[in-house]
Amino acid sequence: MPSSRSPGSAAAPDAPSPSASFLAAYDGFLAERWPPGTTTARIPTRYGATHVTSHGPADATAPSVVLLPGGGATSAVWHAQAAHLGRTRRVHALDLIGEPGRSTPGERPIRTVADLTGWLDAVLAALCPEADGGRPVLAGHSYGAWIALHHALHAGPRQLAGLVLVDPTQCFTGFRPGYLLRAVPLLLRPTPRRARAFLTWETAGAGLDPDWLRLYEEGVRLPSASPVTGPRPRPPALRGLAVPTLVLLAEQGRALDPVRTAQAVDRMLPDASTYTIPGATHHTLPLDAPAAAEINRRLDAFLAAIPGD
Repeated sequence: MPSSRSPGSAAAPDAPSPSASFLAAYDGFLAERWPPGTTTARIPTRYGATHVTSHGPADATAPSVVLLPGGGATSAVWHAQAAHLGRTRRVHALDLIGEPGRSTPGERPIRTVADLTGWLDAVLAALCPEADGGRPVLAGHSYGAWIALHHALHAGPRQLAGLVLVDPTQCFTGFRPGYLLRAVPLLLRPTPRRARAFLTWETAGAGLDPDWLRLYEEGVRLPSASPVTGPRPRPPALRGLAVPTLVLLAEQGRALDPVRTAQAVDRMLPDASTYTIPGATHHTLPLDAPAAAEINRRLDAFLAAIPGD
């Protein structure tokens, strides 16, 4: 997801609360799209309180799956994966601190990659304690995939059972120039109209879920922090990644070149499994119905192959 924030800064502890219209859209989407039995919780850390939306049996023996959204998308975007995976395992979707959602910043701003990994260390320890088996599978889309990859490089196989990267931006290749050019108006002055126009262009007019689109547009109205950004991970570090990894790319995506990205993954993560989702674009992932079904199919195969699953 494009972001209107400049690199390197973060939300202040006294950042404004989400608006009533955003919260109504958020809560309404969860109530309508997430499956019965869904629960929510807040996990306190020194970086802030993280809002978690969870589904699936609390006593499942299979590794939990923890999901990070793209910029501006909120945890709500993962409803199709939660409904599918939650039949046999616990699924947790997080709202990113400093992004639209119900997470709130704390006493220590998130300013660096080390802060991001420290934040996830604390959240994952609370969600997946070692006493209950620990070692979740961490998955992310877009900016969330960038965070997930950096955390996997930090945490390694001792803390993670697997890693799933969905159309991962700034991980193996850069953005397509045309994508960035189209995003400029939204980055300079974000408005719901500009957000809708950008998403309509990127998805080639695909019918995004109207309730999710309303939620995204309400999020654009909110004051927001600058996300932590930085260079792509260095190839030597990627080659040393020992966490089983699945990379899913959008065939028609305008953010990344899927062929060039797949080639880069093959060079830098030769043991990773890489698949291209037919017909998908960057922003129809992961919630568009045909794309979600293919993601779920690939997730099933990947999770079944993880040792100890």
